[in-house]
Amino acid sequence: MYYLLKRCIDVAGSIVIGFMFLPIAALTAIAIKLDSPGPVLADTPMRVGKNGKLFKLFKFRSMITNAHEVLRTDPTMRKLYQQYKKNSYKLHDDPRVTRVGKFIRKHSLDEIPQLVNVLIGDMSLVGPRPYYPDELIDQQKKYPHTKQLVSIVLSAKPGLTGNWQVSGRSEVNFDKRIQIDAEYVRERSVLHDIEILLKSPMAMVTGKGAV
Repeated sequence: MYYLLKRCIDVAGSIVIGFMFLPIAALTAIAIKLDSPGPVLADTPMRVGKNGKLFKLFKFRSMITNAHEVLRTDPTMRKLYQQYKKNSYKLHDDPRVTRVGKFIRKHSLDEIPQLVNVLIGDMSLVGPRPYYPDELIDQQKKYPHTKQLVSIVLSAKPGLTGNWQVSGRSEVNFDKRIQIDAEYVRERSVLHDIEILLKSPMAMVTGKGAV
């Protein structure tokens, strides 16, 4: 019954929220095109979904084009890439982020296109973070005790928002973040999902912990 209700909420919620955010999404797309050359949507690597299935995550572009490839292959960014991995795949003062990108990342506006992922079933409105494949591999080497937690997290669909986003977001390292995600999966319920959804707008407005 939980999974049926959750899917109904995901479909109905993504449609309703999508219509509500349509004007903001249009303005965001225009701002991205005026601010820097490149596509409106980011060309990001695949993410790990439920049961380890890879999927394409839709996101507004907040960085220069080919940002992920540049970070991993450009010799001038080698030190930055090492810092990126050390900091649980997050960077403060990332030079790849555009002017508009800083604003939309702070307020999570870059994540609006993920409503499409929710609608087609790759994601849920509420769930664990959608991790990168290399992120999971590298971070489990750094934090070996998280392997069981990762297995628990991958038993659920990743979410547009979740426990760690509304209680620390990017301020927490991988080991703490994966623990929060695993706790969500163990204790998930429709009421808990609704509670997280109600907290999410405030996290978007304040931009607390976002990078």
